[in-house]
Amino acid sequence: MRGVPPAGSLRRLLVLCGALLLAASCRWGGPQESGERPPGAPTGVTAEAGTATGVHVMWNAVAAADAKVSRYEVYRGTTKVKEVPGSEHMVDVTGLRPATTHVFTVRARDADGRLGPPSREVRARTPAAAAADDSPPTRPAELRGRAAGGRAAQLSWSAARDDRDVVSYDVQQGGTKIHSVGGNQTSTVVTGLRPGTRYAFTVRARDAAGNLSPPGPAVRLTTAGGAGGGTATAPTGFRARSQWSDGAHHLVLTWVPPRVDGVITEYEVRLDGRTATSLVYGGEAPRDRATYRFYLGREAGVRHRVRIRAMLPDGTWGGFSAERTVTTGAGD
Repeated sequence: MRGVPPAGSLRRLLVLCGALLLAASCRWGGPQESGERPPGAPTGVTAEAGTATGVHVMWNAVAAADAKVSRYEVYRGTTKVKEVPGSEHMVDVTGLRPATTHVFTVRARDADGRLGPPSREVRARTPAAAAADDSPPTRPAELRGRAAGGRAAQLSWSAARDDRDVVSYDVQQGGTKIHSVGGNQTSTVVTGLRPGTRYAFTVRARDAAGNLSPPGPAVRLTTAGGAGGGTATAPTGFRARSQWSDGAHHLVLTWVPPRVDGVITEYEVRLDGRTATSLVYGGEAPRDRATYRFYLGREAGVRHRVRIRAMLPDGTWGGFSAERTVTTGAGD
């Protein structure tokens, strides 16, 4: 009987093994565990040609509720063409074929190497190559800028001229490109800035051949000391009304999304000073006018205060809209 433990010891050993197996089962519980889910799919992905051989791809930062993103991967078709750190959410894809439609998706990867699902596909068509074009556009002039709260800046400039066409404008901060807009656009709101910080911005124009203009005059500004967004990052044209349907009162909201450097896909609705709901667009988010409706109750004559704000593409909240007052049953 040498080597066989007493019955009591054997029972204790079995109990211990069962506890260890249970702990292991909990630890390896699969994707339901909060720390083991891969990041979500990036939203608000856009792609715009910057030259005949290059496309500027942008996306919204993946929400902090998902796994922490260590990097983003950009794919053209099924081929990975770019990779950037998790702190960035835009990139230029170069070396493309002119006069061609290119399809892009973006995926997020966390620090443990887990790769999230792809974003929706976006398409951009590069213009035809300009033969023997070595003349850059003129520099954009009259650059104006102002701080829009603590984390954004509103910039505008006069259009540049080119012997063919201006395809895009590069926004630079301290000589480093941080954003790009189409050649028909002469303003933007740059987000992701730090509160209470002085910045210097310049703008340069590009043509289809990639010729880059000299920078226009720099504009210098200082963001507000607080972290909150300003009016440039707030929804505008905000309206609210009561509507009776399906035997209850509902709140109907309409607004214009803020014009920022990306696509707004998430909003927070504040009702009577508290968060009432979060609105997330899984597909194509509205760019011009948005509408949302939700349940208030059956009682008439109840007065509510409501306002709304947007989650900016850099993952921070923008400014609040104007506050509106609605009484259930009024105007139904």
